[in-house]
Amino acid sequence: MKHHHLAFWPCALAAAWPAAAQQPTPQQLDPVVISAERSRQTTFDAPAAISAVTRETIDNGGLQVNLSEVLNRVPGITVLNRQNYAQDLQLSIRGFGSRSTFGIRGVRLIVDGIPATMPDGQGQASNVALGSAQRIEVLRGPLAQLYGNAAGGVVQVVTEADATVPTLTLGAAVAPYDQVKLGAKYAASNPTDAVVLDVSHYRTDGYREHSEARRDQLNGKWQHELGKDTRFSLVVNVLDQPYSLDPLGLTREQWEEDPRQAVPTAFEQDTRKVVKQQQLGGVFEHAFSEATSLSARLYAGHRDLDNALGTPLVFQQAPTSSGGIVDLDRDYWGVGAMLTHRIRFDGGHELRLTGGLEFDRMAERRKGYINDAGEPGALKRDEDNSVENNDVYAQAAYDWGAAFTGIAGVRSSRVRFRSEDHFIAPGNPDDSGGVDYSATNPVLGLTWHASPALNVYANAGRGFETPTFTELAYRPGGQTGLNTDLKASRSRHAEIGAKWKIAEGHRLDAALFDIATEDEIVVDTNVGGRSTFKNAGRTTRRGIELQYLGQLGADWRTTLAYTDLRARFDDDFVSGSGPAATPIPAGNRLPGTPERSGFAELAWTPKAAWGGFNAGVEVVHTGRLWVNDANTDAAPSATVFNLRAGFAQQFGSVRLRQLLRIDNVGDRNYAGSVIVNESNQRYFEPAQPRNWMLGLTAQVEFR
Repeated sequence: MKHHHLAFWPCALAAAWPAAAQQPTPQQLDPVVISAERSRQTTFDAPAAISAVTRETIDNGGLQVNLSEVLNRVPGITVLNRQNYAQDLQLSIRGFGSRSTFGIRGVRLIVDGIPATMPDGQGQASNVALGSAQRIEVLRGPLAQLYGNAAGGVVQVVTEADATVPTLTLGAAVAPYDQVKLGAKYAASNPTDAVVLDVSHYRTDGYREHSEARRDQLNGKWQHELGKDTRFSLVVNVLDQPYSLDPLGLTREQWEEDPRQAVPTAFEQDTRKVVKQQQLGGVFEHAFSEATSLSARLYAGHRDLDNALGTPLVFQQAPTSSGGIVDLDRDYWGVGAMLTHRIRFDGGHELRLTGGLEFDRMAERRKGYINDAGEPGALKRDEDNSVENNDVYAQAAYDWGAAFTGIAGVRSSRVRFRSEDHFIAPGNPDDSGGVDYSATNPVLGLTWHASPALNVYANAGRGFETPTFTELAYRPGGQTGLNTDLKASRSRHAEIGAKWKIAEGHRLDAALFDIATEDEIVVDTNVGGRSTFKNAGRTTRRGIELQYLGQLGADWRTTLAYTDLRARFDDDFVSGSGPAATPIPAGNRLPGTPERSGFAELAWTPKAAWGGFNAGVEVVHTGRLWVNDANTDAAPSATVFNLRAGFAQQFGSVRLRQLLRIDNVGDRNYAGSVIVNESNQRYFEPAQPRNWMLGLTAQVEFR
C-alpha cells in the first residue's frame, strides 16, 4: 500500500473546525426548511414529516466528520458508522437504502441546491462538509417522491453564509486511534455579498487493523446580489481522500474474539480506496414580482476512484471476471430550472404553483485489473458507461382559508443507461448494451390546521427506484455486462401525521406510514467485494415516528426520538444460485433495517455558569440488525450512553470554545453496521468501544 502524503492546500489547518461547544441558545422548535414545498417554511408548517438539525447540534456532535454524529436524533433515518472510510456510511430512511454495501442509495442527497446523488440513484456523503453546514434537513414520506429516482427520502445540506462581520474560526480536535481534525473557516458578508470558505483535514490510524484513512476537504460558497430581485450563488467543493484502507467485515466468531482485527484477505490484497472529487456549481435566483420567481442551477464535477477489492486471485482468472482493482474516471454535470407563482384570492385562499425540469448526466471510463497482492495486473475490464435522467415535475398547494391546505404533485422521470464494452477476449464476448427506465409518479396530500398549535396531515404517492450502475454492473455467475434483467422497483407511500405545540417551548411530532414496494431490489450474491442483485417481489414497510422537543425551564432542554419500523418480504424468493441457493420465505425481515431505534438527550445550558459551562447526556438505541435475507443471524440491539461538557469564554472580539465528549460510556461491544448478504459470512463491522474527543475552537471577529 502506498500512502499518498501529498500537500493538499498550503493551509496546514485544513479543517471543518471541530465541534467545540458553544453556549447554546434556547432550543429552536421551528427551524426554517425548504424541502417540502420547495419554498421557505417552518418545520411546523411543512405538510410532511420533516426535521432539521441546526448548527448548534453539529457543533456539539463530535469531530464533524460523519453525518452519523448528528442525524441519529432524527426519527425515521438510520445512519450506521462502519468505521471504514473505504466504504462510507450506511444511511437509510424508512428502510430505503439499508441494503447498500457501498455509498448511499435509495435516498437523495442535495448540498446547497446541487445534487450529491448521481442520476442512477447512488450518492456519497463523504463530500459533505459539516464544518460549514448551517442546517441539515431530512424529508421523509410521499412528498420526497417529487425529487425523482430513488427518493426514499431526502437529505438536504445548507451551507451557512450569514456572518455579519468578517470572522475567522480556527480549531483542532483529537480522539483515540490517532484521530486528528484540524480546521479553518472564514466568513463575511455585506449588503451585496456573502462568502464562506471552509477547509478541513482529518486523519486516523483506525479503530481496526488495516483501516487507516485521511480526508482533506474544501467547501466554499459565494452569494452575490445582482440587484434587489436577483441573486447568484457559486458553490465549490473539493474532496481528496488519498488513502482509506478497508479492513473488510468479520464473521461472528472473529468479531467476538477480537473486534479490532482485519481478515487476512485485507492484508493479502491490500484492500483500499483512493478518491478525488472536484465540483463546481452555480444557482441563479430571480424574482419577477412578489408573486413569481425563477431558480436555475448548473453544476459539473469530476471523480477519480481507485478501489482494490478483496477478491481472491483464483477467482479473478475466469475469462468473464473483471478483476479485483477498479479504476474509475467519472465526469458528471446537470442543469435544472424551477418556476414558482403565487395567486391570492379573496377570503384567505391562496394557490402556490411550482414547476420545473432537471437534466443530469454521468459518464465514466471504468477499467478492471487483476489484483495481485495489491498491485494491478492484467487488464480484465474496459468500458465506457453513461447514465442520464430527464425529469419534469409540477406541484401545487392551495390554502382553503386558515383551516386547510391541499397539495398535489407529479413527476415524470426517464433514466437511460448505456455501456460500451472495449474489452473483448476469448470467453468474454462484447457486453455492450443499455436499458431504459421510466415512471410518472403522483403525490396528493391534505393538511388540517386545527389550531395555531396543531397541524394534522395526510399524504399519499408513488415512487420508483432504478438499479444503480454498480448494481447493474455484474450478472449472476461472475459475468460482466449490464444485468438488464433487473427491473426498477415501484412503491406506494402513505402517511398520516400530526405536529402539536403542547405548550410554550414544547412540541410533539408523530407520523404513521405504510409503504408497499414491488420488485424490491435485493443483494443476490456478495463475494470478495463484488455484489450481484435481483428483484425479490413485494415488500412492506410500516411504522411510526415520534419526536419530542422540550424546553424544561430556563436551563434544561430535551430531545426524544423514536422509530418503530416493520419491514418484511411479502413474497417467497430464492437468494443466490446453484449449491448456495437459499429459499427466502415471505415474512422475513429486510436485513440492515433496525425494527426499533431511539434517541434521548438532556442538555443543561445555565445562563450564568462559570466559563460558559454547559453539558449534556445522550442515549442512543439501535435495534437488532439482520445480516441477510434468510435472517440466519443478526447484530444484537445496542444502547449506548454519551456524555459531553463544554465551555465558552469571550475576550473582546475573540471567543474561545472547548468541548469534551465521551461516547459509549458503558464500553459496549456492539456491531456498528452489517454487510448485507456477505457470502463469506463476514457480516459484522464493529463499533468503537468507549472513546473520547477533545475539541478546541478560537473565533475572531474583525470589526
